[in-house]
Amino acid sequence: METRETRLKRLSVRSWRRGTREMDLILGPWADAHLAGLDDAAAYEALLEENDQDLLRWMLGQEPPPPAHAPLVARIAAFARDRLRPRA
Repeated sequence: METRETRLKRLSVRSWRRGTREMDLILGPWADAHLAGLDDAAAYEALLEENDQDLLRWMLGQEPPPPAHAPLVARIAAFARDRLRPRA
């Protein structure tokens, strides 16, 4: 059986090594900042199973995500926007 620590490390690696650099830069920092406190790792793991092209369109608001992923996509997209927003 996989320990919580091992699972979180695996999810972190999957977040940083997606296959497209754009998704690495969205999911990797979010995972670093939020995985340890994530209540539902299964929901995040299910999100990571999705295709990068679909994920990117959802994160950019070009298409709505499936209802099951919508709350988590909204959290991650908001984090990415805030993180990348120029500071005055």
